[in-house]
Amino acid sequence: FLRLILLRAADMLSLTVNSLSLNAGLPAVRAGRSPAPAMGVKSQALPFMDAPAPLDGSMAGDKGFDPLNLSGSFDIKWMREAELKHGRVCMLAWVGYVAVDNGFYVPFAPHVSSLAAHDAAVKAGPMLGLLLAVGAIEAISYNAIAEMMSGETDRRPGDFYLDPFNLCSTPEKLESMLEKEISHCRLAMFAFSGVVTQSALTGGAFPYTS
Repeated sequence: FLRLILLRAADMLSLTVNSLSLNAGLPAVRAGRSPAPAMGVKSQALPFMDAPAPLDGSMAGDKGFDPLNLSGSFDIKWMREAELKHGRVCMLAWVGYVAVDNGFYVPFAPHVSSLAAHDAAVKAGPMLGLLLAVGAIEAISYNAIAEMMSGETDRRPGDFYLDPFNLCSTPEKLESMLEKEISHCRLAMFAFSGVVTQSALTGGAFPYTS
């Protein structure tokens, strides 16, 4: 029994010596946790996703919401210009849509509901005048947008230097107004879609409940 123990101990010693000799030329490995891979900035709107690189928080209302990664395919300035333009149009459109269905009509406009106004205006002719007016506004604004896109100016997207009431007199007021405007623009786009849908479903007048 004692001989068996001594043989077993000799075998273990031999394995240990061999192991040390094999590892003698290898550099020492320091134990420790390997560094974690760098992670992207998480989106505020979708915390389970990384925010796209163009959405770096420099623009008002930027919450990192871009699940289709459109900002990676198009210029972010162009997209903000389009967002503000559509939002501003929808703010005016919602007011106009409801105003007509409450009995307010501009001169020469057909006295029909807002839902039927497009076809009636095309048939009667006023739609052509509106198209020309909108086309003129678009043509005038194109120069400012083109200069912004080419980098010739440091113009903010959507900024046409229109502030008759001096609401943006300081940088703090400007940032506050920009945040409010983009929030109202986004809400207005949903609101106009909703009011048109509801009026089409009910066929009635404001508030389109029956």
